[in-house]
This record gives sequence, C-alpha cells and structure tokens, in this order.
Amino acid sequence: MIEILDTTLRDGTQGEAVSLSVDDKVAIARRLAAFGIPLIEGGWPGSNPKDAEFFARMKGVDLGGSRLVAFGSTRRKGMRPEDDPSVTALLEAETPVVTVVAKSWDFHVTEALEVSLEENLRMIEETYRYLVGRGRRVIHDAEHFFDGYKANPAYAMATLEAAVRGGADTLCLCDTNGGSLPEEVHEITRRVREAFPQVVIGIHPHNDAELAVANALAAVRAGATHVQGTINGYGERCGNLNLTSAIPNLMLKCGLPLVGLDREKLRELRELSHFVDERANLTPNLRAPYVGDAAFAHKGGIHVSAVLKDPRTYEHVPPEAVGNTRRILVSDLSGRSNLLAKLAEAGVEVPKEMTGVLLKEVKQLEHAGYAFEGAEASFFLLAHRLKGGQMPFSLEGFTVFVHVNDADPETPTWAEATVRVRVGETLQHTAAESQYGPVSALDKAFRKAIEPFYPEIAEIELSDYKVRILSGQEAGTASGVRVMIEMHRGKERWSTVGASKNNLEASLKALADGYAYPLVKNQPVFR
Repeated sequence: MIEILDTTLRDGTQGEAVSLSVDDKVAIARRLAAFGIPLIEGGWPGSNPKDAEFFARMKGVDLGGSRLVAFGSTRRKGMRPEDDPSVTALLEAETPVVTVVAKSWDFHVTEALEVSLEENLRMIEETYRYLVGRGRRVIHDAEHFFDGYKANPAYAMATLEAAVRGGADTLCLCDTNGGSLPEEVHEITRRVREAFPQVVIGIHPHNDAELAVANALAAVRAGATHVQGTINGYGERCGNLNLTSAIPNLMLKCGLPLVGLDREKLRELRELSHFVDERANLTPNLRAPYVGDAAFAHKGGIHVSAVLKDPRTYEHVPPEAVGNTRRILVSDLSGRSNLLAKLAEAGVEVPKEMTGVLLKEVKQLEHAGYAFEGAEASFFLLAHRLKGGQMPFSLEGFTVFVHVNDADPETPTWAEATVRVRVGETLQHTAAESQYGPVSALDKAFRKAIEPFYPEIAEIELSDYKVRILSGQEAGTASGVRVMIEMHRGKERWSTVGASKNNLEASLKALADGYAYPLVKNQPVFR
C-alpha cells in the first residue's frame, strides 16, 4: 500500500503567489480528509502565528480516518530537545504524527547549519528519541538526500541510521533542489531500501527539472511506499510533486493500492484540484494532466472522428475516472464530427444538410478573428441563427463618446454610449454613462434597452473580459481585435466572442451574444 502525505498547507504555501488564510487551510484540510488523503501536513507550528492558530483550531476538527501532521526541525545545536521551542511546539500541536526535517548533505551541515557532522547526527537522534518517547510517530524528512548521497554516500546513510536509532519509522528521501534524474532516484532509493528493510521509505521530489512525477514513480518502483506532494503541484520555485498527476498514475497506470483511496474517490480528483485553486484564488491550469480543461479536449477533425467511434483512440484513460469530461472543440480545424458532437452537447438540432453550411461559416468567421473553442455560447447562437431560429433581439447600431477634460486633471474621464436595439416590433434607443470607460457605458445602455422585455437580464453578471490584438497585415492601432467575455448567473457560466477592426464593435457583439444565449437556451419560444 502506498501512503500519501499531502503538504499543500505547508510546502505548497511556499510557492510564489500562493497565500492561504487560516480559514482556507481549515477548509482544505477538511476537503483533503473527505477525499481520503491519509496524512495531511498542516504547517510549521513553531515558525509563525498563522500555523499556530491553524493547529489550535484543528484540535476540535474530526478528520475521519485522516491524520493531521505537524512539521518542524531538529533541535538547535547545544540545546536539549525539551528546551527547544520549535520542538516543544510540535508537541503542543497535539498531532499524532510529526514530520521533522534534517540535513543529509555534509555541505549543508557545515555551511548552512554551521555545525559539525557529528553534532548533526546527535541532533537527529536526540530529537526523534524525545518525540517518539512522547507518543509521536516521526517521519524523517531527509533534506537534500539525493544530492547529499551523490556527494558523500557514507554520511548521507549515517543520517538515516541516526534517524532510525532515534525511533523514526519513515525515512523520506527529499530531492530538495529538484534536479535528480529518475535513474539516480531509483538506484539510490533501492540502496536505502536494502539498507533499512525495517522502516518505511518515502520520496519527496521537487519539480525543478520537470521530473517530480517521474522521480516519484522511480522511487516507488525501487521500494518507496510513502509519497509526499501537493495538490496542483504548489511549492517553492517550480513546485512540488503534483499529487493530481501522481495519484492517478500510481492507481491507474501502476495499479497500486493507496491508503484511504479507491476508484470512487478518484472520481473527485478534478473537483478537489479546483477547490484548492479556488481557496488559493488561483486560476486552474488549463493543461494540467488528468484534471485540466484541456486534458481530454479534442480539436482536430480526424481525432474527433476517431474519439467518437472509440475514445481509446486518443485518450489514455477515461476522463470520468478522474472526474473530468471529454470536450469537443470547434475551430477552423474542425470537421463534421466536431460540429455534430458539439451540437449534440449543446442540445441544438441541425439538419444534416446544414452541417456543411455551418462548418463553412465557422471557418470563415475564425479566419476573420473569431475563436469558438473558448466561446461555446457564441457557437450555439451561430447554429441557432443558421437554422433559422428566432433571436430575442437584434442590434442595429451604437455610438460612443468619451469625455476628457485636459484643462482640469481632477475631473474624471467618463464615457457616454447610445445603442439601438430592436425587440420584436419595438426599436429601443437608449443611452447610459459610465466613469469606467466606453465598454462599461455600452453594457449599461444595452441592458437598459432589453431589460424591460427580459427582466432576468438583471441577474446576469460579467465575470471576465479579455481583448486580444489579432496579427495580420495591418499592425498597431489598425489591427483587428478579438474580445472574449464570460458571464454568469448563479452557478451557470458561459463564454462568448466578438471580432472586428473596432474594439467597441467586437465588445458589443460579444456582449449581445452573452445576453442572448440564456434567453435562447431557456425560453422555448426561441427554439
């Protein structure tokens, strides 16, 4: 059985742009436990008030079969463990398991820690004996172990011997600089496994050489049964081992059983990944293996045709196994198979003879700057219009004025927009102002025109707005632009696209599709 230790709440928070409040850490710990992670490393209680508060709050939290782990370091030189505040903080956290980091590389011992090689061994053994004597399971994090072994194998092994003498039951070998190769990790782990058959051997790889997952698998093949990493690969520099990749690899590829996890739990992997990203206020990685939106996305027409016949042609595992879904993208690379699959997904019925017309229209619009693969709502409306479907309104024109008072810098710049929108037989001509620019003014004027007919528009909010300059023969201010907009109403989200030589026209096209989509989709009169 492979035991997973998640260190998202400790090592993961050392990554750039990763910041978690105490509430975030509590919520993530609960979610990791619900997923089935057996060991959850919560932080370093002796290093900062936030982690001390986290462990204090977690004392009353039931994590089911999961166990909370406190992280710390060996005693300081010249000090007894019971007199070292960082060691006593581990006991005060009241976790059944503690992870203690210790130096394995002689270079680090003398240069960074500034103690003798012998003193470092005593620090390890005495700290562990003290913690084990007070009922704690001790996991020895052998920092820089692979670099240390390559520099001085005898001393690196001596640090492990000191850990075992002190009572550590797990020796976790850390590739702290993330530069070891899989063959090195395999061979060194094999030697450690042979030398210490009585204890658990673990692996803690970093991803600086893009080899963390490969190194974890190499260590497991060599006998490691304890694996440390983070959700989404959060961590210092290039990150830690990404558990959202390692866990399915271990289960689905290697066929290994994992403590606390099964195939049903694995179906929650994508949701767990996105939950952690949301708590960290980070955008999910589109191309993340297994859990990313693009992980099972198919764009080329030949690929899509094959996948629809048998997904195994272009998918290494079923997306459902990790809680993901297959996505068929529509673009200028699409074939009829893409369109038919996407139309079926959207619930749009188009006669077969119309698919050729729709495909031609998609290719022409993409040549003009549109991109439908990220704007499914606009594709839905395009198909709806081409088959003769009724639209809730039509845009007939707009004007925009931007007011700037150069003589008085204190006077804010503001924009005024008017739009002409036809709803049935009624022509609405409305105006609005905004201090946030012309697109905001257009949005307000557009809402003002259609809300009297469709009050539900008031519930729709703009989530994201992106402008991209399109490369072509013309450059600079004469370039065409593509505008991508995301809207939401409650938990329902949809994206639209507009393209034009004029930024405001492209924006209004995307806005119009954004408001039309939920009306056409949800009201039978338009279907």
